[in-house]
Amino acid sequence: MTDPEDPRRALARQFIEALPHCKALGLMVDDVQDGFAAMSMPWNDMLVGDPTTVVIHGGAVSSLMDTCSGTAVIAHPRGPTSTATLDLRIDYMRPATPGQSITAEATCYHMTRTVAFVRAVATDDDSDNPVATATGAFTVKT
Repeated sequence: MTDPEDPRRALARQFIEALPHCKALGLMVDDVQDGFAAMSMPWNDMLVGDPTTVVIHGGAVSSLMDTCSGTAVIAHPRGPTSTATLDLRIDYMRPATPGQSITAEATCYHMTRTVAFVRAVATDDDSDNPVATATGAFTVKT
């Protein structure tokens, strides 16, 4: 984990705290490094998409992965101070286990003058069996 005073971590926190939906989802920044971010979303019955199975709604998982990916872009050494999602493809592999937090990890693996490319994975306590994976493209504002 990075030092809490690290400028990238501070910028990531500011990015998350500026987005009201992140607060509503309970998103937390767990780690930020060069081009990498890890975030978690605690299980909350307000996020359940199916009351029968008590599984968190895919939209909440999508928001977690999108936000984590954008944070990885901002954390890149050549990253912008803000970004927007151009494209995000999410493949849902399985339902998240009810009652468990979901963690996303995203890596910004390539950056051009105008576009950053990211890969992400979301897991619950079974970290060897992803809940979802994602690839995305994000704006790079100069």
